[in-house]
Amino acid sequence: MPFVDLERARIHYHLTAPSELPVLVFCNSLGTDFTMWDAQFAAFSSIFRILRYDTRGQGQSSCPPGSYTMEQLAKDLLGLLERLKLPRVYFCGLSMGGLTGMWLGMHAPERFHKIVLSNKELRIGTVEGWNSRIEAVAQNGVQSIASSAVERWFSASFRDRFPRVAQGAREMLLSTSANGYMACCAAIRDADFSVEDQVHSISSIRLPTMVIAGVHDPVTTPADARAIVGRISGSHYAELQAAHLSNIEAASEFTMEVGRFLRA
Repeated sequence: MPFVDLERARIHYHLTAPSELPVLVFCNSLGTDFTMWDAQFAAFSSIFRILRYDTRGQGQSSCPPGSYTMEQLAKDLLGLLERLKLPRVYFCGLSMGGLTGMWLGMHAPERFHKIVLSNKELRIGTVEGWNSRIEAVAQNGVQSIASSAVERWFSASFRDRFPRVAQGAREMLLSTSANGYMACCAAIRDADFSVEDQVHSISSIRLPTMVIAGVHDPVTTPADARAIVGRISGSHYAELQAAHLSNIEAASEFTMEVGRFLRA
């Protein structure tokens, strides 16, 4: 798999072969790598040129020291698009990837045709909650939060029916660098899109936007998603029978809803 060296980060990515098809970018969630999009990759490869990448500190991308910011994570993608000579793309991000998409929709709308924001809210969690998680990982490693994370990622019924999928997600999380995980936690902790101003706010997003929620998501609820829809004029909304990683738990429905929106 190829890498691109950006400012203070080496980004691991996969881009399908050159073609005349439009490019669709997938942006992963906290504690995962780009394989979380395997189902969508298989479904969309015939109609899009697919770009997947590991967020800095995750997967095989490098793990620069210090806390990250949402601006850094978003600018990593802009730098990757620049290096790959991809002037304008479609975007789909989940959780931390959805926060990245909101920043991009506010600050770099000219680089995108449409954006999909899945399983996210204006501000995910609390400062205290993220600091507690960072402290737990600092003291005892990623394994200390793995079980609780997987319980948030998938509903109990899904974990019972598909234990191998849940275990695979757990192993993906356990392979994540502790320092990278904590640094990305800091980026999520400090990302607050509930603040409105006249220049940079989610209400200023004019890109065609879709917001997806999971009915059983304990992290970013349907009410949170509808609050985002209420602020982005003309945005579309879809609600799936899934918990936090809705693209995996409700893969077929997620793919169908995203495909319908992107092709419209």
